[in-house]
Amino acid sequence: MDNTTAELEALLMQRSLTDADLQAAAEQAADFRIMPDATVIKIGGQSVIDRGRSAVYPLVDEILAARKTHKLMIGTGAGTRARHLYSIAAGLNLPAGLLSQLGASVADQNAVMLGTLLAKHGISVVDGAGLSAVPLFLEDVNAVIFSGMPPYKLWMRPAPEGVIPPYRTDAGCFLMAEQFGCKAMIYVKDEDGLYTANPKTSKDATFIAKISVDEMKAKGLHDSILEFPVLDLLKASRHIRQVQVVNGLVPGNLTRALAGEHVGTIITAS
Repeated sequence: MDNTTAELEALLMQRSLTDADLQAAAEQAADFRIMPDATVIKIGGQSVIDRGRSAVYPLVDEILAARKTHKLMIGTGAGTRARHLYSIAAGLNLPAGLLSQLGASVADQNAVMLGTLLAKHGISVVDGAGLSAVPLFLEDVNAVIFSGMPPYKLWMRPAPEGVIPPYRTDAGCFLMAEQFGCKAMIYVKDEDGLYTANPKTSKDATFIAKISVDEMKAKGLHDSILEFPVLDLLKASRHIRQVQVVNGLVPGNLTRALAGEHVGTIITAS
């Protein structure tokens, strides 16, 4: 046992787990990346899957081609059906933890649908927080599908205002990429990336190719393309220090992003 490990063990036996010295000693431990060769892809629910065959089928073909050279962990969003559920549940004044479970049920459905389309190619859906089968699927077929909603359920942290769960599928997929120590996090949406305003409603919206978390917050854009807690998660991350947002409705964009091209918007931690 080296001095650093011995010091950490002593502190763990003597101090609170939030003690500053204990935290500093734990920080000295080397990072371990579980799946360093994998990329997490988040397929938007409302932006892609809810559009049906015209949006999903070309993306399925692109995923099948990409998995020949990339290891893909594919997370699904919830989308329009979850928004309907949130509306009803919020109107009944139900808590964020219950809304979290309702949203998760829709992300689960989207994962099953995408998994069904890819089943004949050997790509399966996994569930559960541990995802113990992920390494096996990635080793055998280079791809796996999971539901993007983080499994907080009733333990969902309440939002500062309202009851909409703040940690939804954007956050869930980011946490997957970060905790597995993956090499990249790509969000597949229905816009070319981040704009200065909503491009669906503003003709003056200007495209932003690259921006930092602090710049997004300073410009008031922290809730414009990704769930805003993702920015705080990115800022605090160890492995995923940038995320990429691409338009999945444009054929080839996902392939280009996986190849390392700067397509869409890149958001950096610093």
